[in-house]
Amino acid sequence: MTVYVDADACPVTRIVERIAQENAIPVVLLCDTSHVLSSGYSTVKTIGAGDDAVDIALINLCSRGDIVVTQDYGVAAMALGKGAHAIHQSGRIFTDYNIDGLLMDRHIARVERRKSKNHLKGPHKRTVDDDKRFEESFRRLIRECLAG
Repeated sequence: MTVYVDADACPVTRIVERIAQENAIPVVLLCDTSHVLSSGYSTVKTIGAGDDAVDIALINLCSRGDIVVTQDYGVAAMALGKGAHAIHQSGRIFTDYNIDGLLMDRHIARVERRKSKNHLKGPHKRTVDDDKRFEESFRRLIRECLAG
């Protein structure tokens, strides 16, 4: 098992590394050329610029049983399709049971944004509670993966 992180602006990278290291699980951080990442634990892969270049590289690397950390529902869906596990930076674990609804919600929101001149606000500022929720979910996902 390897943990792959869609690391462009990912706020939980250090949490992922700490927990993965506790469990001796390798981590690969993927980012594009506009980000500079370094890590004392993870392997960092810098992917050439381009729309979805990091997403495509991540999906090409992951395989059954791996864990993917991403906020992109499309990447999560492709990871699930390969038999990998996927988790959002909020702590939501993506499953075969919830991914279709999430993709539909994303589509509807995109259509609404195109119709409206009023743009929606961005995500709320990340809090300590957000990090705790992610950590709890990530630890649970790792336990389930190691057990089964």
